[in-house]
Order: sequence, then C-alpha cells, then structure tokens
Amino acid sequence: MASSLYSNAQHVDFESGLGMDDPGMVSMFEALMASGLRGFLGCPAVVYEDALVDFFENASVRNGVVFSTVGGQIVQISEKLFAETFELPVDGLGVLSEMPKDAIFDARSIVSLSGEQINLSGRKNQMKMPYRLLCDIVAKAISVKAGSFNAITVEKFSLMTAVVCGVKMNWAKFLFGVLKKMVAAKSKQAKGFAIQISLLLATFPAVELGEASAFPASKILSKKTVLRFVSINDRDGAEEITGAAKKKAVSKKRTAADIEEAVPKKKRSLKKKSISSLELVEVAEEALLHKIEQNVRDSLIDQAAVFKSLSQEARQENRTLDDVQTIRFNEFRKHVLAQNASIFIGLADVRKEVDAIHAKVDIMASRLNDIQKDAEATKEAHSNQLFEFQSQAQENHNVIHAQLSELVDYIHRGRADKKGESGSRGPQQPAATQITGSAVTPTFEQRVQMAQRRIVQTVLDADANRALSQEAAERDRERRRKEARSLKRRRKD
Repeated sequence: MASSLYSNAQHVDFESGLGMDDPGMVSMFEALMASGLRGFLGCPAVVYEDALVDFFENASVRNGVVFSTVGGQIVQISEKLFAETFELPVDGLGVLSEMPKDAIFDARSIVSLSGEQINLSGRKNQMKMPYRLLCDIVAKAISVKAGSFNAITVEKFSLMTAVVCGVKMNWAKFLFGVLKKMVAAKSKQAKGFAIQISLLLATFPAVELGEASAFPASKILSKKTVLRFVSINDRDGAEEITGAAKKKAVSKKRTAADIEEAVPKKKRSLKKKSISSLELVEVAEEALLHKIEQNVRDSLIDQAAVFKSLSQEARQENRTLDDVQTIRFNEFRKHVLAQNASIFIGLADVRKEVDAIHAKVDIMASRLNDIQKDAEATKEAHSNQLFEFQSQAQENHNVIHAQLSELVDYIHRGRADKKGESGSRGPQQPAATQITGSAVTPTFEQRVQMAQRRIVQTVLDADANRALSQEAAERDRERRRKEARSLKRRRKD
C-alpha cells in the first residue's frame, strides 16, 4: 500500500502555524520559511497512491537523474526540475559535513531547555518544545530516517543547526540526494517525499496519475496537531520525571524505625483535635476551591478548544479540498493546453502545406504566363514566317508566271523562226547542241528543259517550305497542349 510511504511523514501548514499564540513555535516556523523550505514542506498536500507505487517499483538513478515508469510512461526527474518545482535554494552547503562547528556549538545552547549545551547523543526532551517539533520535522520530512524519532543524531542536529542559525544550505542538492538514495537499489534510505513526488509526477501531462487522495490531516502540522504534539510531549516528559522519581524512591528503602524517628511524637488534646477537624472541614469545602469552579472552567475551556480545533480542522479540510480542486484544475488546464498546442501545431502544419500549395500555384501560374507569352511570341513568329512565306510564294508565283509567259513567247517565236528558215537553210548540225567558237551553247530544247526543271524545283522547294512550316506549327500546338494538360494535373494535385 502507498500509505506505508508516508506512515511516519509530516507536512507543514505554515499559515496555521504562524497564527499560533506561542511565540516560540511561530519563531521556529519563521526560521523554516527563512531557510527556503516553505515550497518543499508546505506544498499542496495531495498524493497519488497508485502512481507512487509505480514510481518506487520502477525507479532508478542514471547519470545523476532519477528515471522511472509510471502508467507505462517514462518520467525523468533532474535536480533542476526538483529545485524549480519547490523553489529550493541552490547556493550554500551541499553536504552536512561542511556545517560550521561554531554554528553547531551555538545551536546546542539555543535549543537547550536548561540553557546548558545539550548532549548530541541524548534525547530530544533536552530541547525546548518548538525545537522538539523541529527535530521531528527534520527526521520525518527532510532526512526521512526510520527508527527512534526521540533520539538526537549528528545528522538531524546539523540540519536543525542550518535552520536555527540561518546557515545557507543548497537544499536542492541535499534533498535531491535524499530522493536518489530512496530509489537506489542497495540503499537503506527510507521511502518518503510522497507529496513532493506526487507533485513532480503531475508536471508530466502524459502520465496517468490515477485518483488523487488528500494527505491525512493528522500528519499536517497545524495549530491543532501542534497543540496535540505539545500535550503528548508534556505528558511524556512528566511520565519520565515521575518514573525517575519512583525509581529513586524505590531504591532508597527505609525501615520502620527510621520512619518513627523521622515523625515527631506530639501530645494531642481533644479540643485541638476538634478544632483542627473543623478547620479541615472548612478547608475541604473551600477546596471543593475551587475544584467545581475549576472543573466548570476547564470544561468550558475544553469545549472552546474542541470547537476551535473543529473549526480549524474544517478550515484545513477546506484548504485541502481547495488544493485538490486546484491541482485537478491545473491538470485539466494542462491537458487542454496540450490539446490546444497539438491543434495549433496541426493548424500550423496545414497552413504551411497550404502556403506551399499556393507557392506552387503561383509558380505554375507564372510558368503558364511565360508559356502563354512564349506561345504568343511563337505564334507571332510563325505568323511572320507564314506572311513572309506567302509573300515569297507570291513573288515566286509572279516570277514563275513571268518566266512561263516569257517561255511561251519564246517557244512561239522559236517555232515561227523555224518555219521561216526551214526552206532556205541547208544541212544543219545536230539538234542536240550548237557550237559557237569554243563554247557549247545549249540548244533551244535544252533551254526549255532547263527552264522547266527550274520551275519544278522552285515549286517543290515552295511545297517543302510550306510542309516544314506546317509541321513546326503542329509541333508547337502539340507542345502547348501537353503543357496545358500538365498544368491542369498539378492544379488538381
């Protein structure tokens, strides 16, 4: 059971303690606050029993950090997290062996009930009542030591000296060292810090802590529990004194002769006896001084104390419930904040993706504009080329027409000349060629054939150029269609 982890624990209600009528107790609580331990000893008194059992069963220390598994979730507690959670001082002595000897010497007189220096191997009843309570706090809530809580040890008194004499302590280092000893495998350190570990586990949003339970009010140092502590210690002190006196009386045995010698023999008269009896009756009536009045007064005082303690207990329970509600609200708030953070992260990712898509769309739009500009430029270039081709074709057509007309006229003239000269001419040279001097002059038929070949070649070249232009235009249109289809697919993606 997790309750065994705080069976000997103590927690401090500083507000209640500082409101006491006992200046010594108030001074002791103020010294605890001044030492920097209020955040550790007076934190909200709530425990998560299931989580505590998981924590101690699975805890270990690696590289100076406490690791454990709670509800299947890994938690790690560093000294920095420990110090920040409880606002602990991080400057000063880290080990008790460095405690100044003169401070210990002074503290032995300050806490002493008799004014003389107390014996460090004795019992805590040598000390004034507030320091007896401080000794309990040191033993149960700070050093977490098992054994006799009435005995004074050097370690406990060194911790008390730090509080009483205001010695600066690195409480973060010391208390975290106690926590590491608690979870170490071979350490004999008692388990404790139930409230503090519960609050540390509550800082991990992913850890399922289970049902929270209030820390037992009897283990919280409030006005009521401090008064009970004082009453018990007063009674124990009286019993010790009485026991010692009885022991001393028993050790001194006296004989009947000694008793007779010790009691003087007196001559008694009847008159004196009656007078003394009357006086005794009167004294008895007066004592009966008093006793009834005292009993009534004590009863009223007890009733007032009970009513006051009940009121204080009710207020303490209300504060505890408020602390529980506060912790639960903080847990709910952390859960909501974690969900909101995940939602915001998701929205940020979506926004990034949308921005990226917009950027891609803008790039594609700019590319489309470039493509359109290129297409328009290409179209304009093709239009110019087509216009030039048409102009060239028209010019070629005009040239061919002129050449054909000239050829037809030439043919007609040639035929007419042949008819006129056929009767007067003698034998002619072969019709294939005519030789003029040393050069070979093409005949009429050869010139006609050459002209025809030029015309045909011109027409063929024009047809080839037209076909090439049409093919280039078709390729350009196909390229534009492919780019348009690609852009549509990217927009859909």
